[in-house]
Amino acid sequence: MTPLKPVRGMRDLIGEDARRHRHVIDTARRIALLWGFEEWETPVLEDTRVFTRSLGDTSDVVMKEMYSFEDRGGEQVTLRPENTAGVCRALVSNGLTQDLPQKVFYAGPMFRYERPQKGRYRQFHQIGIETLGAAEPLADAEAIACGWEILNALGVADGTVLEINTLGDSESRHAWRAALVSFLKRHQQALSEDSRIRLERNPLRVLDSKDERDRAILADAPDIFDHLTEAARARWEAVLAALDAFGVPYRVNPRIVRGLDYYSHTAFEFVTDRLGAQGTVMAGGRYDGLVEEMGGPPTPSVGWAAGVERLAMLLPAPPAPIAPVAVIPIGEESERAAVAALTALRRAGIRAEMAFRGTLKRRLERANKAGARAAVILGEAEIASGVAQVKDLRSGAQEAVPLDQLPQWLAG
Repeated sequence: MTPLKPVRGMRDLIGEDARRHRHVIDTARRIALLWGFEEWETPVLEDTRVFTRSLGDTSDVVMKEMYSFEDRGGEQVTLRPENTAGVCRALVSNGLTQDLPQKVFYAGPMFRYERPQKGRYRQFHQIGIETLGAAEPLADAEAIACGWEILNALGVADGTVLEINTLGDSESRHAWRAALVSFLKRHQQALSEDSRIRLERNPLRVLDSKDERDRAILADAPDIFDHLTEAARARWEAVLAALDAFGVPYRVNPRIVRGLDYYSHTAFEFVTDRLGAQGTVMAGGRYDGLVEEMGGPPTPSVGWAAGVERLAMLLPAPPAPIAPVAVIPIGEESERAAVAALTALRRAGIRAEMAFRGTLKRRLERANKAGARAAVILGEAEIASGVAQVKDLRSGAQEAVPLDQLPQWLAG
């Protein structure tokens, strides 16, 4: 029988991969909590309208990448391709729009049908934060600074650069969009096919193009800074001043955009050259219209998401597994005492495993191979004396330890 394999674009997380993955999420969760973000968990399956409303019918995600289907009840549902929309839906669904701001952290799997490549899978994982209901420039800077702190805590900040831009307010963006469309129309025939389509449907998305022909044309395209209103410029300068106060280094990049109508003002990416072409590890911005798209009131919000797989690849070293203690009973009569010792150690927060079979020599060899730091040996003589022989598998030293003192002894 042919062995079954994972679905294309999906993968198993085992051993070092699992430890890297868990370390990214645990570190982000710890930092986010210190910064006042509370964890929410939303369903991986949502009403398809959550994403068609938020991402737009013409976006690549909606048109090409979503896992959408009709369930057995005839409802149109989608495996979430991102989680900002789900968090905004949850805010409205749970009646929390009267209790703002809400500061949210999330972690979990997302799904997109795209070509699998290094650091990108069809089931991938993201961490993210959202500050819902805060319009102040300081909220933008705090969200970015929290991301920077997470990158530092993971040891991946070196070689990672914050690139930031503003999309201005609606008046600024309208004027910029008009100037951009006029410029692109003059170069329409030289644009790639995808960019020509985007020009008609969502012109700002042309700025996202990775096509070299498009990039050459866009080098001379008008940018937002020539069209900012006084209010939008003052807000932009306040965000940068707050980032300076937080001690977050940045580089202004006027080509960073968010092509959806509900995005405004701050847009940013943390980028690195350590992952080849897939250089963005964290990205976000301000989205003051998304909660309203979910049926809620106008709610100014800002947030970001980061790919766990990409961050895991950047970790300077895989987190070491916790070295266990091997409990080795000698003879059937010793197994009850061994179970009691295992239970006491585990309740004390010590990783402990039973060495089930084989001679004492073979069990010690397996314990060493498994990376155990100590072996607790229990034979009939030891049990009669109320002790266990504890062997340090690194130094080879061995000592008799009273059974009721095992947790304290091994916790040191």
